[in-house]
Amino acid sequence: MTGTSPGFLAVQDPPVWEATIVSFLQRHIEEAHAKGVVVGVSGGLDSAVVAALAVRALGSDRVVPIMLPAPDSNPQDAEHARLSCKALGLEPHMHSIGPVVAGLEQTLAEPMALPSQGKGNGKGAAKGRGPGAHGSTLDGRVRGNAKARARMLILYAEAQRRDFLVCGTGNKSELLTGYFTKWGDGGVDVQPIGDLYKTQVRDLARHLGVPKPIIDKPPSAGLYAGQTDEGDLGLTYAQLDSVLKGMELNLSADVIARKTKLDRALVDKVEGMVRKTEHKRRMPLIPKIGARTVGIDWRRSVQWH
Repeated sequence: MTGTSPGFLAVQDPPVWEATIVSFLQRHIEEAHAKGVVVGVSGGLDSAVVAALAVRALGSDRVVPIMLPAPDSNPQDAEHARLSCKALGLEPHMHSIGPVVAGLEQTLAEPMALPSQGKGNGKGAAKGRGPGAHGSTLDGRVRGNAKARARMLILYAEAQRRDFLVCGTGNKSELLTGYFTKWGDGGVDVQPIGDLYKTQVRDLARHLGVPKPIIDKPPSAGLYAGQTDEGDLGLTYAQLDSVLKGMELNLSADVIARKTKLDRALVDKVEGMVRKTEHKRRMPLIPKIGARTVGIDWRRSVQWH
């Protein structure tokens, strides 16, 4: 693979991004009549940037950072999460997602009794397939998604009891390639950095004064030891964002490959990621029957009450 440009034709203007996002948060929190936001802080770049923007928009007393480690989480992530909070004058809350994920594993492994079919007194209920029908443990992909959904379950519980909104931390690179869990880290109320590519988020982090160890470390979802985002994606964020920017400008694959100096096969790979994950970026599909249909032609600007 060749080429490492973080984005041809890119306009780098972190102060404008900051002002736009701060205004966005202030407006939507007010329209929602919410008292503030909760932010899941992972020790990574994106959550550190979102927490910093939320504090600038709402003040530290209206931002609740929540650490949500798993038993196998990297201890350095917790250290960096605390570091990002300390830089903002925030005191993080902590909830382990271990019991939630363990409960799911146990539920899927236990035998299930099915109700009796047909006549009788119901005493002869049929048994399920027993332990091992689904396996006693979740495979890596299912477990990773379960962890993301467990975190969102806790974030929404914390937000609801405070009359807060859940502030997401997904960036444009992740959203376009589907590198997030549907109804997990993708299920939030507001997504402040959702229109900034990962390379832009890093520039914004420097502008906001995010601690350097967080900016410099390799991006990782922390799904397993040694896991990195770029390793999973098969290319660097600089390469990925260059291709996505070309797609955003409706350039052909050949033009993108020429401008980014990347192999055409790599460009095709990114376009395939975007195409295959479209379902993650839309509401559940509904067949058109009525005069106006939710998610198709029954659309209004967001009105919070």
